[in-house]
Formats: sequence, C-alpha cells, structure tokens
Amino acid sequence: MGYVGNHLATLVTGVFAAILTGLWPIFVDFAPILQFVFIMAVPITWFLTFTCWISQKSTDYTHHHSSQTTYEKKSLNKTQVSQFYTADGTRASQSEIKEAKTELTEDLNSLKESVKIKDDEIERLNQEISNLQTLVQIESLKTELANLKMLASSSKK
Repeated sequence: MGYVGNHLATLVTGVFAAILTGLWPIFVDFAPILQFVFIMAVPITWFLTFTCWISQKSTDYTHHHSSQTTYEKKSLNKTQVSQFYTADGTRASQSEIKEAKTELTEDLNSLKESVKIKDDEIERLNQEISNLQTLVQIESLKTELANLKMLASSSKK
C-alpha cells in the first residue's frame, strides 16, 4: 500500500491541480486563449482529484483495507480455524474434532450411497417410461392399421 495508501492517483491529480491553480495568475496576462484553457483545466483537475479520492474511499470500504493488513488477516484466519467450540460453549479438543469429522464423513458417505441408489432408480424409471411410450406407439400403429384395413375393405365393397 505504500506511504500514501492506495491514493497515488489522488495525490498525482491533486498536485497537478495545485500546480495549474498556482500557474493561473502568472499566465493570465500572456494570451486570452490561456485564460480559457486555465478556466477549463483547473476545475476539471480538481473534480478529477475529488473523484479519485471518493473512488478510492469506496474501494477501501468495500475491501476493508482501511485498518487491517494482510498479515493480520492471515494470522486471524489461522487462529479462527484452530479453535472450535462444543454445543455447551466449551472449547473442543482435537480428539472431539476428529470424532465429529469421522461421524460427518460417515453421514456423507451414506448420503452419497442413497443418492446413487436414487439415481439408479430414476434411470430405471426413465427406461420404463421410454418402453411404455414405445408400446403406446406400437398400439397406436396397430389401431391405425386396423382402421386402414377396415377402410380398404369397405371401399372394395
């Protein structure tokens, strides 16, 4: 983050705006076009300085860079991971954590097995549905063929 935080763009733009503001009275008498340039440039650079400052404050707020360094965050995460508490509020030991982990692993494996069984059953039912659809189509064709035979026999008479 450096000496100025992440405000380097704000600092550079502000220095440029200050220099332009300081040079304005000096170059006012040289040419009327310079008067117009300074009238346009000075407010624009101060507006850019303000915009840079506001955008950096917004970024700092959203990323929480205002007071905590990355080292502090890493050490905080390490301490948070190693401390677990039981339901009654006491700190859990490593054996309790391992025991809970094995129980949860067993539950997860049983859930995976039941999901696999359900998936197999769904696949079997989908196959039955497609077979039934084929049978319905065959029966429909038989009915249509019988109707055509009746029409053909009635047209011969």
